Amino acid sequence: MIRPSVLLFALLMSAPALYRYVTDELDLSQVLIRFLIAVPIAAVLLAGLRFVTAGYGRTEEPGTPTTPSPAEPEAGAQS
Repeated sequence: MIRPSVLLFALLMSAPALYRYVTDELDLSQVLIRFLIAVPIAAVLLAGLRFVTAGYGRTEEPGTPTTPSPAEPEAGAQS
């Protein structure tokens, strides 16, 4: 399933072609081909961005939790 963000990003990437269609410089088929080319490119770019930013914002640290215990007095210290 294609995410809506991918389609929006592909639409933004193909916006110059859409503008050229509005000004009657391109044919509709060329605009659609450019949009279809932009969809997989946008999917790869956004997947890379999600991969890079996946670890940000996590509050849980890996490892096992430990409970602190009272420290024993050192051998050379006098109380």
